[in-house]
Amino acid sequence: MTLTKRGEYALRTMIRLGVARWNDEGLISVSKLAEQERLPCKFLEAILLELRNAGFVSSVRGKYGGAQLAKPMQEIRMGEIVRLIDGKLAPIGCASETEYEKCSCPDEEHCGLRMLMIDVRNAIANILDRFTLHDVVEVTLRRQSGSAAPSGRRKSQRHADPADGFLALLQAAHLQPAAACAPKPKRGRA
Repeated sequence: MTLTKRGEYALRTMIRLGVARWNDEGLISVSKLAEQERLPCKFLEAILLELRNAGFVSSVRGKYGGAQLAKPMQEIRMGEIVRLIDGKLAPIGCASETEYEKCSCPDEEHCGLRMLMIDVRNAIANILDRFTLHDVVEVTLRRQSGSAAPSGRRKSQRHADPADGFLALLQAAHLQPAAACAPKPKRGRA
């Protein structure tokens, strides 16, 4: 799986729209979204059109228009967005469930590489399909407020520390994904 810039921008846009929903901000203009996420406006417009056509986003045209989520965050799985924008999750075509491509291997059925890549695909799919936009927005907001940030850590890092991963932050905050929990109260702010 390769997350393209288009896929990354779509996920960032959905997270930003989720934060707007969480904070009851209403419609967010395309120019404001582009500015906040540092995305090219024309590229963002094309992504929003694709998200709207798939039913994830609704939009209003005009001077006071903008975009917002079209469905509850708990109903949007991160894997759905990635598949919509970037297609298959498998690193190689012969390991894909949704976009299978025959490979050049002489014995695909017994190919160790294919078996390994099927496990990689399964691991990616399990994480992306396990978490909803609500889960990601909640962890994002906790991280921004500092409640889930590990103490004593430097702010500026140039590498991906495993302790900064989504699952690590969920565990640090003792959160469970929405799908595994009882229904949560609506945005209680303390």
